[in-house]
Amino acid sequence: MPKCFSFTATQNRCLKSTFSSRGLRSTFTDLKDGTIMHCWVPKSKKPTRPDLVLIHGFGANSMWQWSETVRILSRHFNVYVPDLLFFGDSYTTRPERTESFQAQCVKRVMEANSVTKMSVVGLSYGGFVAYDFAAQFGDCVEKVVICCAGVCLEEKDLKEGLFAVSSVEDAANILLPQTPEQMRELMGYTFVKAPAKVLPSCLLTDFIDEMFTQYVEEKKELLLAIAKDRKLSDLPKITQPTLIVWGDQDKIFPLELGHRLKRFISPTGHLGENAQMVVIKNAGHGFLYEKPKDFHKPLKAFLLGTTKTAPSQDQT
Repeated sequence: MPKCFSFTATQNRCLKSTFSSRGLRSTFTDLKDGTIMHCWVPKSKKPTRPDLVLIHGFGANSMWQWSETVRILSRHFNVYVPDLLFFGDSYTTRPERTESFQAQCVKRVMEANSVTKMSVVGLSYGGFVAYDFAAQFGDCVEKVVICCAGVCLEEKDLKEGLFAVSSVEDAANILLPQTPEQMRELMGYTFVKAPAKVLPSCLLTDFIDEMFTQYVEEKKELLLAIAKDRKLSDLPKITQPTLIVWGDQDKIFPLELGHRLKRFISPTGHLGENAQMVVIKNAGHGFLYEKPKDFHKPLKAFLLGTTKTAPSQDQT
């Protein structure tokens, strides 16, 4: 029997209205190779404002993840919010599953919108894509923000106990919940104080139906592609000014990976002097929801250039 009401679908409609009120419109770009990309773009681009791309992670769609950020930054930037492949309304019939391919698709969407210079912000999985984007298209990227994304992880880290799970398959079972119990487990990993304990199963099931039932196998393939044969020595170099943001109690990508990225230095331009790090106290992987002010204040300052690159610092 079909549901007569969906809280998640209703919230989606509200978020679409919110994005529209912030000056964004929904667009689809056909890349002519079996790939369709959905992206929120400015209704009227302001030539005096810099361009900014917000790249979401796993979980809820891009509107849920970036709604508050769009509210704050759309006053200062031409904001673009793409759906990565197999999220939201983006998909492909092509077999590629790497973050490199995701970055190429985002770049083609930006080209279709006549965006030639931009800053990129990547959250979790989106941070992998943002980093690769900056590496592939360095001349186009002005600043980079990597939020709780284990870009510096190595495949061996899973076996050596850095993570709460020992295989990508186990991680996929957590990140792609199909039952209320699995959703509660995911929220336990995501937040310091998980709200799932007080949420009724019907609401969790509704959220799963809207967010996690499409392209499940394809999303597992995306996760497998991240870790497969991954080595720090193979990580491409980026030289743009970079902000790294992490929750000090992150259980998805432990804080050590943030520090590893910060100290990833080489004579030829790896992250080092160009990188600053903000560690948000008493926050987990979901600091965007837990401590939004502590995230948006340094984010805005960094992107607007009102703060200089500084040593690693804590936000209380």
